[in-house]
Amino acid sequence: MSPSLVARADPPLDPGGDEARRQLRRELVRPEYYQDDIVGRLTRWLDRLVTGTVNAAASSSGLGAAAAILVVLLVTAAVLFLAGRARRTAAGRAEASPALTGEVVTAEELRARAEAALAAGDAESALVDAFRAGALRQIERGRIEDLPQATAHELADALVAVFPEHRLAVLEGADLFDGVLYGERPATAAQAATLLALDDALAGRAAHR
Repeated sequence: MSPSLVARADPPLDPGGDEARRQLRRELVRPEYYQDDIVGRLTRWLDRLVTGTVNAAASSSGLGAAAAILVVLLVTAAVLFLAGRARRTAAGRAEASPALTGEVVTAEELRARAEAALAAGDAESALVDAFRAGALRQIERGRIEDLPQATAHELADALVAVFPEHRLAVLEGADLFDGVLYGERPATAAQAATLLALDDALAGRAAHR
């Protein structure tokens, strides 16, 4: 091939269609997606991909730039589709899974476990156990029915019927519980502490120190 032909050749697109698909598959099988916020990770990865592709397209011909943009659009559509499936799967799990497990434990034990997890910096475990402690305490007191297969929102509906003044906090607590346990969303110490405070409020005792 003559030097002039080499000089006129477009620089290779980064990534090409096949390479973009390979990168997407490699990215989505990473185990971190099952330990962290999947949507956040996909967004950050897609941002890196778009930035790299736009930079490559800037030095390409008009046809090359158009092809690069098409690749980005296709990968974006695939990521949004997969993220939507992940959210629907998490929602389906939350709707079908009981909030209280078959574990033989008291509300006070769950409460103590939640406080210990919070002190250790494990906000996710603290939040989950705090919600369960609050619901189980009201079951133990006979204020709501003991339904072993009840989901978090079914328990929340039962609690709201007894404590209508705490409706918003109870429903938000159920949303947080499902998001952390089934949606793999990170929790904060403040959110866990809020559910501990909700347990105190429903129990009719002074706020947790």
